[in-house]
Amino acid sequence: MSFKKMPKKENKSLDALLVGKGLPKFSEITPDNIEIQIPQLLSKLSIELTKLERALESKFSTGQKLYWEDVIDPLEAINENLRWSWGVVSHLNAVCNSKELRAVHTAKQPEVIRFSNRLGQSKIIYKALENLNKNNSKLLNQTEKRILQSELLSMKNKGIGLNRTQQLEFNANSEKLAEHSTNFSNNLLDATKKWSLLLTKPSDIDGLPARALEVLAQSAKEAGDLSKDGNLPTPKEGPWRLRLDMPIYMPFITYAKNRSLREKLYKANISKASKEDSNNQPLINEILSLREKQANLLGYKNWAELSLSEKMAENIDAVEELIEELRTAALPAAKRELSELNAFAEKNTDGPFSEISAWDLNYWSEQLRQHKFDLDQEALRPWFPLPKVLKGLFDLCNRLFDISIVLDESEDIPIWHKDVQFFRVKNQDGEDIAAFYLDLYSRPKTKRSGAWMDECLIRSKSKDGEIILPVAYLICNQTPPLGNAPSLMSFDEVETLFHEFGHGLQHMLTSIDYPKAAGINNIEWDAVELPSQFMENWCLERGTLLGMARHWKTNEPLPEKEFKKLVQNRKFNSGLSTLRQIHFALTDLKLHSVWNRTLGETPDELRREIAKYTTVMPPIKEDQFLCSFSHIFAGGYAAGYYSYKWAEVLSSDAFSAFEEIGLENSESIKAKGIHFKKTVLSLGGSISPAEVFELFRGRPPHTEALIRHSGFSNEVAN
Repeated sequence: MSFKKMPKKENKSLDALLVGKGLPKFSEITPDNIEIQIPQLLSKLSIELTKLERALESKFSTGQKLYWEDVIDPLEAINENLRWSWGVVSHLNAVCNSKELRAVHTAKQPEVIRFSNRLGQSKIIYKALENLNKNNSKLLNQTEKRILQSELLSMKNKGIGLNRTQQLEFNANSEKLAEHSTNFSNNLLDATKKWSLLLTKPSDIDGLPARALEVLAQSAKEAGDLSKDGNLPTPKEGPWRLRLDMPIYMPFITYAKNRSLREKLYKANISKASKEDSNNQPLINEILSLREKQANLLGYKNWAELSLSEKMAENIDAVEELIEELRTAALPAAKRELSELNAFAEKNTDGPFSEISAWDLNYWSEQLRQHKFDLDQEALRPWFPLPKVLKGLFDLCNRLFDISIVLDESEDIPIWHKDVQFFRVKNQDGEDIAAFYLDLYSRPKTKRSGAWMDECLIRSKSKDGEIILPVAYLICNQTPPLGNAPSLMSFDEVETLFHEFGHGLQHMLTSIDYPKAAGINNIEWDAVELPSQFMENWCLERGTLLGMARHWKTNEPLPEKEFKKLVQNRKFNSGLSTLRQIHFALTDLKLHSVWNRTLGETPDELRREIAKYTTVMPPIKEDQFLCSFSHIFAGGYAAGYYSYKWAEVLSSDAFSAFEEIGLENSESIKAKGIHFKKTVLSLGGSISPAEVFELFRGRPPHTEALIRHSGFSNEVAN
């Protein structure tokens, strides 16, 4: 088994994107090389596709029987070569963004889309897949049958059944959609980078914890700011520069006593990418309209119906039923929580008070949290230094899944930034079974916001029987190290890391050798969040949390009373947080099932109508959240944002299986963890998510565990 590192060549920069396998040589993948090599790659793959089509036509014309290796193997080779090469370009565009890289990515994307459309609309390949599905069913195993059915549906949804005129329109729309989504993401990145505010007065930063002041001073230093005396910025003396990237935005909106500055920051954030040359509003209308056209061309009523054809949820009604069940449970709790916040704010505000505003929500929530639980999450950062958190995460994986994780500091491992680390995953016998790249720190000028897992290498088996091991990209945007201190993580950042690592585990611990069904592949999108949300639950499990929470200077463990506060905090404002997700999910669903240009209202107006029964604090006038809703306009969650809640039902129910046997029962927990690995983490898309869940849980999923974990009562919403 190997990761297939490629041998060095003298003219290596001339083929960095053409090898299609192994760990990418990131430093050699320059904009100039992309400009040259992507067309070369597409030309090569086009020749291979033509060769495959002719071979299949020959077999049909001579009446020869088709086998798996005649169709799927060469098809997977083409697909994987394209995924690997263009995937590296897209990855670098997300983590090392530059004007030059962005330009070449935008220029070459239509060519990639055109080839993908040709591949997805090849009638001879579709005929061959149908032939395999119909005539070879007795020779195919369960995984192969599911892959075939998935491929046939995928080709249907890529326009295989359209006539020539319709295909031309469909393909043109596909290119436009890809371009619009890229522009949406670029606008958001630009708007985030563009806005900043220099703070110079002590009253500007009153209430901020020391760690936040360090980050703000570092931000000012990077911008070239100096004090009025010409000195470099310092945390105590300033100046401090406010920005919209999360390591700066969240501490300020949560702790700053200066209400007018909180308001200014909140309005800048909620309206970003909605003005001037970074305005995403026209793109939103165009993306939604094009998606509706695409769905109609394929015979679907709307994009939501098209999206759900490839998901675990059967139809729109099933999604709305889940959303309504959770809304009904969350709304009374959210109303009660907001009322409590208002009462607390009024009691603790000097002078006249009406009610809290959107920019007060985080601040007063934190004040109330500290009052109720005496919990200051920012003050807990010293107990969550990155090295200890990583060790705790890796120890948990050993305890649950019998794997070990080891840092590989070899100089020949290619990386894209000096902060990136490479880890190897080993089984109980010390054998390599996977690996992953870890890129954790925020770089607002060159790295898009958010956190994600992506595929570098997918598990597969070569013709000579060698197993190619999976490699993951794990990306976060947490607070970077400052001074002599390591990255001191907020508890939210800890949960984010565990979340993304859950995705990584499903990619890396797969036992399926078919790339089309290995890891996260061929798993319905609304089930793909199960492992990630499952891992989040362990952040508050006693053994895991207390095992990793140690002060970065003294190595003292997190005090027991602080642990109990974090556990109590789990259900704090859960009604408000759940309702927020419900609002986003229903907005996404309605935008892709109800909205069109003839509706008589804008997407934003439709969202505000939905807010009347999915929020307890209506969006303010300046709120243009849709302009930064990259999940649905620049990611894979269009008509699928509900997947977070759908999968959270699965993950809560899965975690409750561990709770039922006792989290302190180490032997039983290990056995249950191995069972989870052999089902949820191992089987990938080889069988349906519903079947996988029943193999693990012994029954279909229930919502009771999620409602219990959220702390909702049986009140009825109105």
